[in-house]
Amino acid sequence: MKKGRETVSMISNMIYFVRLMLSISPVYVILEMLWGLLMKAPGRLISVLGLKYIIDIVESGENLSRIWIAVGIIAAVLASSHLISWVYVEFYSNIAKEKLGMNLSKILYEKARSIDLQEYDNPEFYDNFILTIETSSDNIQNLLNLVRNYFSELVLFFTIGAVIFTIDPVCLLIIVATVLVFLPLSRKVGDLQMGRRKDNAELHRRSNYFQRVFYLQDYSKEVRMNNISPLLMERYNESADAVIENQNKYWKKISFFSWLQQSGTDILGFMFVLPAYLGYCVLVRHSLSAGDFVASFNGAYQIAAAINFLTIWALANFSERGKMIEKYREFLAREPKIKGGGEQAPCAQPETIEIKNLSFTYPGSDHPVLKNINLTIKPYEKIALVGYNGAGKTTLTNLIMRLYEATEGDILIGGKNIRDVSPESHRNRFSAVFQDFQTYACTIGENVALDVSPDPARVEAALKHSGFSKPLSKGVDTEILREFDDNGTMLSGGESQKMAVARAFYKECPYAILDEPSANLDPVAEYELNNAMLEAAESKTVIFISHRLSTTVNADRIYVMADGEIIESGSHSELMKKNGTYAYMFNLQAEKYIQQ
Repeated sequence: MKKGRETVSMISNMIYFVRLMLSISPVYVILEMLWGLLMKAPGRLISVLGLKYIIDIVESGENLSRIWIAVGIIAAVLASSHLISWVYVEFYSNIAKEKLGMNLSKILYEKARSIDLQEYDNPEFYDNFILTIETSSDNIQNLLNLVRNYFSELVLFFTIGAVIFTIDPVCLLIIVATVLVFLPLSRKVGDLQMGRRKDNAELHRRSNYFQRVFYLQDYSKEVRMNNISPLLMERYNESADAVIENQNKYWKKISFFSWLQQSGTDILGFMFVLPAYLGYCVLVRHSLSAGDFVASFNGAYQIAAAINFLTIWALANFSERGKMIEKYREFLAREPKIKGGGEQAPCAQPETIEIKNLSFTYPGSDHPVLKNINLTIKPYEKIALVGYNGAGKTTLTNLIMRLYEATEGDILIGGKNIRDVSPESHRNRFSAVFQDFQTYACTIGENVALDVSPDPARVEAALKHSGFSKPLSKGVDTEILREFDDNGTMLSGGESQKMAVARAFYKECPYAILDEPSANLDPVAEYELNNAMLEAAESKTVIFISHRLSTTVNADRIYVMADGEIIESGSHSELMKKNGTYAYMFNLQAEKYIQQ
């Protein structure tokens, strides 16, 4: 029963993916099926019908010149099929395949963009997501090959089977019966090959780790400065030995059962039973011609190969691909849980932000990250969130931007619940600089604007406010990184940080959230950035997170967080007078600076 459900699921998955490809590029998928048939049909039909025709002419002794005409036609058919195939592959297929892959990737990327951020915290989902993205082009090619071959083998099976049936139904019965007798051995070989492929995939993933260690720049310094190379090489040897051991585990069994299946089919069926019956029909009964003998004999091998392909080999490969496609289906069917009302959030002047009884627990966890947070942020205020690592500061800002959905409580802006507006319009009223910000392989203008059409004057002003002073050969059109430009500019950690901060200054919106905006800056640059930030963000409400408390001195209000709760709040001077957690943290950091 389980096997039956798996087969139904596999077929369903294959149909789903074929329909997906047809929806993207129907002409290409249909032409692939016809091309596969074109590549196989002429040669196979000629080996059955063509040879039968020629042998029958020779046997009859009538007008032997017809042989040359037949040979000429056969040669023309084969040459034409190869020419059509060459034209199709070179002038259409290669381009169409790339387009299909790119369009499928676009669907995946658009879907990835709509998925809730909390999904990335789910290891099972994230692993499947990465596997789906990385194997999309491989799946397209392999699945198209499988479907194309299956279609052509199916058509030829019925075509050649029909030819042999018209010659003598008993011949077809002998062929099919012989193949079916040894089909379990084919299944055994298929299962062993699937097991070997599965084990090899896991073992190769382990050995590929060492490729990354030895060629990625991330590891290069430590590998050269320490004595870890012998350990890595030892682990690599263990992984390589495991791959070889796995091959040894399977190859003897696969070779034996393959030999047994092939030998049994050939010797018992095609070298004894079928020839004996055909010989009897030709020599004793005179019911078949010599041409019929050759056609049946050649057709027997082709039908045997087709049955094996259509059952064991194709189903084994379809089963493997079906499991991958199942991940596609799950990924593309996943709907975002964060949804809003039909209203559009206003993106004009800052309004009051009210956070009421806000709590949050990550999915799969029993420990709340935030517990009953209550605070009010007035328009144009500069708010600082401080506290030890894991206090919940970043999670709070993520909830404010609705990158996560609160477990309990509400967030109101201008008196309206953020759940009542669309997530896109809500997020559009925030500019954010994240602690783990990214630099993109595009121009510095596009990096700052995070848009395809940056305003050069605004980009320059934003860079100036952030303290970015690196000379740029092409101004805001200077390419960053070298993925697409060998002469692209490389930025230091501090320069990248300033460029990221410039994004908050560039975007015209009422709220800015800065998570550790000065993490990679020296003290002087940090001081200059803070002054510039307060000046440039004069027309915005600003929420910033910082572990270096010198940046919080000029904040209108500081919230000290610990274990998901707000334990202190007030201005810098008020909190210093309380002589609590904030004062302790500030004095501790100040003492380190004085000692230096």
